[in-house]
Amino acid sequence: QVQLVESGGGLVQAGGSLRLSCAASGLIFSTYFMGWFRQAPGKEREFVGGISRGGSNTYYPDSVKGRFTISRDNAKNTVYLQMNSLKPEDTAVYYCAGHIGGSYYSSGSYAYWGQGTQVTVSS
Repeated sequence: QVQLVESGGGLVQAGGSLRLSCAASGLIFSTYFMGWFRQAPGKEREFVGGISRGGSNTYYPDSVKGRFTISRDNAKNTVYLQMNSLKPEDTAVYYCAGHIGGSYYSSGSYAYWGQGTQVTVSS
């Protein structure tokens, strides 16, 4: 049974930083491109970062480029999202997921979603 467990969310002031972790089990982690998404109330799920199987290629939307960094440790079956210079508009539930085909930027291309971790950025 595939399980993804996110952690590291919390309340932070604008300009602060958080590091999210996603621990995977039940799948051959190193064979999956991994992504991070977020969803704010009333909004669609949004791609915020993706990383190739070996970690050499990363992808970000313009909204977080230069502020967020995705990384992975295949020996620990874990993917990370370092978030710096946080803004109130970054407030959302953050999810990790395993890519199964299609566009890296589309949530429909992913399976094996975690339960999410709440990030709240106060102004």
